[in-house]
Amino acid sequence: MAAGDASAATTSDGPATSCSATPYPDRLREALDVLSQACESGVSDASEAASFTVSEIVAAAAAAAAAATSAEADDGRDDGDGDTAPAAAARVSEEMLREVHEFLSRPSSNQMAIDALSLVLPKHVAKLGAQTGGCWDLAAAILKFFVTNCSPRDMLSILCEALDAPMEVPNDSSSFVLLLNALAKVLTLIQRRHVEQVKVALPAVLKVMCTTVSECDEEHGNAAVDLFNAAVEIGNAIQEMCKAMVDKNKDLCSILGLYSLQNIALVSQSRQQDILSACGSVVLQHFRFLKSSGFTYLGLLTGIDATVATDKLSKEDNAEFLEWFSFAMDGAALTVVWTFMYDAMSKYAGEELELALKEVQGNCMKTWEAINMLKYVLSSIRYPWIIKSHGINLLLCLTGENHVQEINNHVDFTFYVPRTFATLKAIESVMMAAPEALMRKKAFAALKKVISMVPSSQRFDILQALVNNSMSPSLTAILLDLARDEVLRESRQAENNCAESDGLPPWASHALELVELILRPPQGGPPCLPDHSEQVISALNLLRFILIIDSRGPRSGKLFQKETLHKVHSEWLIPLRPIVSGIQSENERDDSELANQILCSLNPVQLVLYRCIELAEEKMKCC
Repeated sequence: MAAGDASAATTSDGPATSCSATPYPDRLREALDVLSQACESGVSDASEAASFTVSEIVAAAAAAAAAATSAEADDGRDDGDGDTAPAAAARVSEEMLREVHEFLSRPSSNQMAIDALSLVLPKHVAKLGAQTGGCWDLAAAILKFFVTNCSPRDMLSILCEALDAPMEVPNDSSSFVLLLNALAKVLTLIQRRHVEQVKVALPAVLKVMCTTVSECDEEHGNAAVDLFNAAVEIGNAIQEMCKAMVDKNKDLCSILGLYSLQNIALVSQSRQQDILSACGSVVLQHFRFLKSSGFTYLGLLTGIDATVATDKLSKEDNAEFLEWFSFAMDGAALTVVWTFMYDAMSKYAGEELELALKEVQGNCMKTWEAINMLKYVLSSIRYPWIIKSHGINLLLCLTGENHVQEINNHVDFTFYVPRTFATLKAIESVMMAAPEALMRKKAFAALKKVISMVPSSQRFDILQALVNNSMSPSLTAILLDLARDEVLRESRQAENNCAESDGLPPWASHALELVELILRPPQGGPPCLPDHSEQVISALNLLRFILIIDSRGPRSGKLFQKETLHKVHSEWLIPLRPIVSGIQSENERDDSELANQILCSLNPVQLVLYRCIELAEEKMKCC
């Protein structure tokens, strides 16, 4: 579309008329003259009608320019004449913006005209500003003019309404950056009721951020980063508000802290090819806001700072407002993770993080609070693997102190059980799904460490809950192997303490319950073989281990009562033997690769099964 024809495009209101065939800049110039005359006459109805006419013309031009740009992007071609439709649309857009800017800058322009245009133009001016050439600078200058010459409170409402419009990423990203920059300037001009005005502005800002993160892919990473930086300017404005107030408003500081935590979480969700270099400086800026709001590494590690800030605001009937900070706890944990993985943040933190870690590691309660904070990062599919990898590193750091396990046995762990279970499930998800073997290995090490830190009185309860909720035979097998390690530790401790008990001690009883879950599934029937061969052999190995423990040392023959032994033999082991033999016989007649794989998976099951039967029958002879 040529430059002279750009304005002849169909408007959003319908087909072009004879009037709409006039180029947009000419129509705009005429409409602005009419507005000027109406304002000079002082007739409010006439000035309002004239301002809406100006708005319709600018909106139509913005829509035509956006359509031209979108069509060119879809076609992916150039017309070959050196004057593409987007270039022509950009020239028209620039001319339109220049007309508006010159009109506003005239000494003769009165306040009524400026106020009238400020109500209707910001959204459309921002859309025109997204075009190439000099459009951006002109649009920014127009919005700045409105901000400095109109009521800040009115402009705040107008800009928030513009930000609330539907957003198409990445096409609308530049226009929303312009609006956010203008909103940041407005916030610095607010003289009173700061908290009230910030509560109006932030939902609109965070809605834009959420849309950007959910819809912007790697290809449009720069557009997302521009919006992230614009959100930082909003934070700067709120920080200036805090500094300007004679008595530092604690609610405003809490809001700034929660805003920063929410942004850190949203930035961490962005799909950037190199998230460290693309977003690290943004996260660092938000961390500075956190520091100025009184947040500390100790409070971030344990989540206490985010909780205190949320509780402080929730007392004032802010439930709807607080919904916009749904990722605040994620952001608290992520701030610490970013310090681990981003050099600039670790340099800025200095020794503060190291001192906070030492304090957490020296206090059992704080250690569990910090460990359970990481479930927000590890359990979510929103965060990239590089962040989860450093989250596992942080978890290994938190669980690295040996003395914590000793302390844990003397505390009431009941309060932490549900959250610790959720954290362990989050670690499991990394262990099973991480793309790199090293990360899976580190996650397994973290899983073992966290389980080992659970007080011995509740460790088997945690393991049983994990087994019950496992959806993977491989994972179930791993958990049963951890239970076997626990049986070894408990049995040795019982021997060292020369402990005597009538019948099964608690650790043996818990272990047998785990075995029964696998060999006698709660839903009925035998275990699913060969699909669940891994977990079946782990269950049999656990049973064999208990039978061997009961066959040696001074406690020989004291673990199993006759009824328990008979149940193990007749209900768990004997029914499994014909099933294993039948599957093996069937696949021995088949020479396929699948049949060979099935035989390989069942051979160890058969060996351990027969050994368990032998041990059980030997013990039954002695009963």
